[in-house]
Amino acid sequence: MRFLLLFCGMKLYRYMLLALGLSSFAAPAAAQQHPRLQITPLDHKRFFVYTTYGTLDDGSTFPSNSLYAVTPAGIVMIDVPWDTTQTLPLLDSIEKKHGTKVVACISTHFHKDRTAGLDMLKRRGIRTYATRQTDSLCVLKGEERPEFLLDKDTLFNFGGVQVKTFYPGPGHTSDNIVVWFPGEKVLYGGCFVKSIEAENLGNLEDADPARWPASISRVERAFPRPRYLIPGHGSFSSQKALRHTAVLAEQYEKQRKGK
Repeated sequence: MRFLLLFCGMKLYRYMLLALGLSSFAAPAAAQQHPRLQITPLDHKRFFVYTTYGTLDDGSTFPSNSLYAVTPAGIVMIDVPWDTTQTLPLLDSIEKKHGTKVVACISTHFHKDRTAGLDMLKRRGIRTYATRQTDSLCVLKGEERPEFLLDKDTLFNFGGVQVKTFYPGPGHTSDNIVVWFPGEKVLYGGCFVKSIEAENLGNLEDADPARWPASISRVERAFPRPRYLIPGHGSFSSQKALRHTAVLAEQYEKQRKGK
């Protein structure tokens, strides 16, 4: 009887985790139901992509990728959950899993899917970073602001793990940056990079398609042959996503000009 009660209790606990969306440390193929919070290991040790789903104007949901890295100095987040109801569950989940605190978060541009919840992180004692250009746009657009501002490309060191921010020029927005982990050759492109299956450039409200290809070329020269390339939305299975983004921008410009 005691064994039966223990078995039932474990089964109920698993169901509770599933309901919270916190049991998804698994490959995307295993997640057919699109959980609210999906966490996918890149190398089963240091790098994890976490995906949340935002609601679009038409009521549909759309996935948004962010990244966190486990370092000797603590966990470093690149961007935030789009769905802010998942911010605290994410922090609690990953801190418990890895036995260390989240110490920093770098936002890659001013849009809500990259800045929503920054105030929550600051209240938790997490250092939040973005470029001064991003902060200015956050003020202009009424988005949450970072605490610490970057005036130029910056190389961080978290317990020996290097993290480099790089501004390539305009693309998805005028302020978009990418983040490079040189030791492991992980390139986080954020919304500056479209996934390989994307058929268009998506949200162009703040974009500069004409200059986007040149910005892509700067990233390709600065960080050739990344081991992993993470776009802001969609799959992260292809290192060809940078070139694919440039092609989409070039096609858009040709169509716009009627060529």
